[in-house]
Amino acid sequence: MGDWTFFSNYGHVLVCLAKNQDTRLRDVAAEVGITERAVQKIVHDLQQAGFLEVSKHGRRNRYKINRRKALRHDLQSHCTVGKLLALILKSAGPKADAAEQDEKVESPPPPIVKPKAKKSPPDHPAEPSAANKPVDTRQQGTLF
Repeated sequence: MGDWTFFSNYGHVLVCLAKNQDTRLRDVAAEVGITERAVQKIVHDLQQAGFLEVSKHGRRNRYKINRRKALRHDLQSHCTVGKLLALILKSAGPKADAAEQDEKVESPPPPIVKPKAKKSPPDHPAEPSAANKPVDTRQQGTLF
């Protein structure tokens, strides 16, 4: 049996960075089984394609994966990176749970439900009852 895998080195690097966003590329290279230079090229390519953001924190880099981005091949373009990572990391524990929560946060908000309009009063109010009728206290009919 050959030594092939279902994922390319790009997929392996992405999974490593998803497991630990503060990892060193040297450690990713050791885990994937490729050179550190190859990992640097993959990270650069992923960054250029919009799958990854790299930010500096002190002397270390932090890697943030764009989980909304669709996979590149036509056969998988209906699936996002976040869904793929959630599936792969499902048994990896709390960090995988956080990855799944990130995916859930990015889902569209629920539809807005407008409140029902209040009934407007009738155009012609009913005649006030005798008890509520105003009393005219002016004297009538006196002329000077």
